[in-house]
Amino acid sequence: MPIKNLPKHLVGKKLMQISDIHVGKRFDPNYLIESFQKAKEYQPDFVVYTGDFVHYEDTDQLDLFKEVMDHAVLGKTGTVGVLGNHDYGKDWIEVDVANTIVDTLAEKDIKVLRNEKTDLNGLIIAGIDDFWGTNFYPEKVLPSLDNSKANVVLCHNPDVCDEDVWGDFQGWILSGHTHGGQVKPPFLPAPMLPVKNKKYSAGKIDLDNGKTLYINRALGHLWQIRFNVRPEITVFTLEREA
Repeated sequence: MPIKNLPKHLVGKKLMQISDIHVGKRFDPNYLIESFQKAKEYQPDFVVYTGDFVHYEDTDQLDLFKEVMDHAVLGKTGTVGVLGNHDYGKDWIEVDVANTIVDTLAEKDIKVLRNEKTDLNGLIIAGIDDFWGTNFYPEKVLPSLDNSKANVVLCHNPDVCDEDVWGDFQGWILSGHTHGGQVKPPFLPAPMLPVKNKKYSAGKIDLDNGKTLYINRALGHLWQIRFNVRPEITVFTLEREA
């Protein structure tokens, strides 16, 4: 991950992205715990979670979420995240559900960025709250980003990249939400993508004006089927962009 103005002491550090774990009734949570245990072996310096922590149906999922996050992967320097649409409960409007998730993550040393930024030893990470939720106010954080610093933005839904909110931001945007479509026929586009812009499926996408989007394929799922779209935890090595 080449980043403009990256401090020299951060060159070679590891940033891990985990997205869309969807704790709930759809699959055995031990799968997530085992995945976290394997991810810890990479000893990441930074860990970012890009939303949809819970597939909320009732409060049972919130109790299970606490148990799963007892095993969460944490970065040696810092761990942050943003909320996804499912973290806002039914119809994406249950603010109490979102606040409970935020409080639980804070107990696990994971700071949720809700239209705000944080400085992790010289790496500025900004987080935009979910596009479909009740607290989408990117104007509270994006204008404050200084292009002379090393910046990364977390944004659950990649459709936000097409919104007129970015100003002169240049750098990486890390998203999830799509699960890579979960099913990807060879040589054909993924048929199930919950985004308006269907080019936003998975992986690295170069955007205009110096922005780079990376869409994580998700660790969890809503439907217990994947074809040609493996679940993913992403490990980036930080580099200084020339």
